[in-house]
Formats: sequence, structure tokens, C-alpha cells
Amino acid sequence: MAGYVNVAILSFAFVFAALTLFASQGAKAEARKLMVFGDSLVAGYGLPEDQGFTAQLQDALDARGYGVAVINAGVSGDTSSGGLGRLEWALADEPDYVILELGANDALRAVDPAVTRENLDAMLSILAGRGIEVLLAGMLAPPNLGPEYGEAFNAIYPALAEKHGVALYPFFLEGVATQAALNQDDGIHPNAAGVAVIVEKIMPPLVELLGPPPAEADTGAWLPGEHRPEGHRHERHRPEGRAHG
Repeated sequence: MAGYVNVAILSFAFVFAALTLFASQGAKAEARKLMVFGDSLVAGYGLPEDQGFTAQLQDALDARGYGVAVINAGVSGDTSSGGLGRLEWALADEPDYVILELGANDALRAVDPAVTRENLDAMLSILAGRGIEVLLAGMLAPPNLGPEYGEAFNAIYPALAEKHGVALYPFFLEGVATQAALNQDDGIHPNAAGVAVIVEKIMPPLVELLGPPPAEADTGAWLPGEHRPEGHRHERHRPEGRAHG
């Protein structure tokens, strides 16, 4: 009888250890999700899919050993009002982090800065309510709209970052705006080289948000050059029927 009990105990211990191991491996294989929620500047307007912001950002994170899947939730032509209207739908992807990049088209259309502020404020509140960590990417108003408009618009991002306690990247187009060699022929959208500059410059605050890569944290996650979990690649996330603009 004692022999049967010992066998049962050993069998249970083996099964428990195996299940624990499988659960641990499954958790490691499940990549964290970073959603890039914005307009044409992140959607990849005018660029091959592998040269857009989310694709280059994914490559940069991969090179640093991050087990993070980048989701492209950019819609060309989108405003802060449009973004607020589709945010809940986009969050069905259940991201762990969000880069929020909206407002450029508001400024180009001279939308009242109070409206832009209200929309971004509401989006940040929604993200906070979901427990999602945010990097807020700021924008600057075109100088031709005048100093009064520029002062009101440019103050939106630092004020909201402080209010909601989120990380702030002050100007998404830092180092690229007005640089002809880094922009497409329209002078507004970055080319592949311009995107590379944006990725390089936004990486420090993003790394601070994400924390150390899994390899540094000794979690046993894959390293650059190793096989990535199935499906670990940047995802494109655009509503049907929305065109560039």
C-alpha cells in the first residue's frame, strides 16, 4: 500500500512540475504588445510597409532583445476627434503600452486647441482606466498659424503629460521637420531615412517606459538572432475603407 502511495505522490509531483514548466514557457513566449496609435506619421504613409515607423520600431526593439510586438494602429488623415472615436475599438488588441501620436492634422486644419486638448485628455483617461502605460508623442503647431494659436496648441502635450503622469516625447518630428533630405516630396511626411531618425530619437524614453529587455532581466526570452515566437512581427491595424490623407 505504501508503495502505491509513493508512486502516486511522485506521479503528482511530476505532473505538477511539468504543468508549471509549460505555463512558464507559455508566459515567456507571449510577447508584450505596444500599440502605436496615431495618424499618417505612424501609419507609414507613402512608404513600403517594411520602412514605416512601426516596422522600423519593431526592428529596433528586436535588435535590443525586447519581446515586444508592435501594433500599427495608425490611420492616415486622422485627427484627435477621429482617434477618440476609434480608441475603444482599437483596444480590443489589449496592448500593454501605447504610443499616442495625434494632433498633427488638428493643427494643419487649425482646429481649436481646446478641442484637441479635450480629445487627448479623454484618450489618456481611457488608457489610464485600462491600466495601459503611455508614451505621449507631442506635436508643434505650424508657425503660419500665428503665435497665439501656437502657444495654445504647443502647451497641450506637456500639460496633459503632467496631469496624467505619463511619459512625454515633446516633438514627434524632432530632427526631421523642415529637413528636405529626411522628408517625402510633400515636405510633411518623413521618408525612410527620416523615420529612422525618429525611431532613434524616441527610443530612449520608450526604453525607459518598457524597462530592461527580458535578456537583461534574465527571463530566458529570445535574443537577437534566435527564433522569435510565432506571429512576433509588427501588425498593421487600420479600419477598412480609410485612405491615406
